[in-house]
Amino acid sequence: MRARDLAQAYITIDKEAEALEAVGVLVEHDLPGLLVVDSAGQPYAAVPACDLIRALVPGYIREDPVLAEVIDEQHADHLCQAVAGRKLVDCLPVGRPLLPTAAPDCTAMELAELMARTRSPLIAVIEQGATGQGRLLGVITAAHLLRQLLHR
Repeated sequence: MRARDLAQAYITIDKEAEALEAVGVLVEHDLPGLLVVDSAGQPYAAVPACDLIRALVPGYIREDPVLAEVIDEQHADHLCQAVAGRKLVDCLPVGRPLLPTAAPDCTAMELAELMARTRSPLIAVIEQGATGQGRLLGVITAAHLLRQLLHR
């Protein structure tokens, strides 16, 4: 089975979207991560759900996890406010964000290796055009890949 056969349509979100909107899309559609696109609609980053959760946790708590024990539930219930007013692009890792991509002819083993190496729950399948501009064929999620491998 090749990447082109496994690729499925997937929800995308613009990197300039509000971070709270991105969290809402992730929750509403029960996604393992987001496929972030640039203003031209080209894939820009794959953001696992855990990276968005990381953006909600204050830096001082990430630096000293023991502090999480002293935060009461009333304050914990307002974690999403940490990204209020921020753009999604501001919540992405510093430097070039992760975007695992595969060519349409990649095998299931190549896809599994890429997911394992990048620790990404999704891979964008991109077909390169003659102009060098890639065309998104779809996305392969870890769950979909595992489902296909299980039923072989």
